[in-house]
Amino acid sequence: MNLQEWFEKGLTPEEYIRDMSDHKENLLYVLKNFHLSGDEASLINKLREANWRVIVLTEDWCGDAMVNVPILLSITKAAHMDVRLLHRDENLELMDQYLTNGTSRAIPIFIFIDEQGTEQAVWGPRAPAVQEMVTNYRSSLPPRDHEEFEEKSREMIQKLTEAYRTDESLWQEVYRSLKTTIIERLY
Repeated sequence: MNLQEWFEKGLTPEEYIRDMSDHKENLLYVLKNFHLSGDEASLINKLREANWRVIVLTEDWCGDAMVNVPILLSITKAAHMDVRLLHRDENLELMDQYLTNGTSRAIPIFIFIDEQGTEQAVWGPRAPAVQEMVTNYRSSLPPRDHEEFEEKSREMIQKLTEAYRTDESLWQEVYRSLKTTIIERLY
């Protein structure tokens, strides 16, 4: 399938959110509380002119998607961009074209396409500053074969989820990273 066909296969944001079973409240919290500043008008106008659309590879259990998707949706709403979301695990053929570091099915992945369905930009799964934070958290975990690994891993995920939900500076890092990717391709 080409990207246009993948886009047409996807769920609208409303359908995706309606059907969420994990992280729905957290995603809606970020969506409600993240706001673009008024000085983003030139970026938003450029996006409107470009008439891009976005394919999102995601899963509702993913903490990174919980924070990144609502920030993307804030941008796309302001720019009147169409968005379609695809569940990663049901769309591995597309996911495997966008592996992180050539090996990982990390999500979310945002694929920006033009009116003809041609890829214009790709972003994901994390902003660099967020990746650094996650790497630091993971470095404190015991080895995988250690008896406390599972417990410590769950604790780390809880800390990350709470930070993703409440730390507005992380939201700004995600936004800056997305904006940088978009600007590199628009200008």
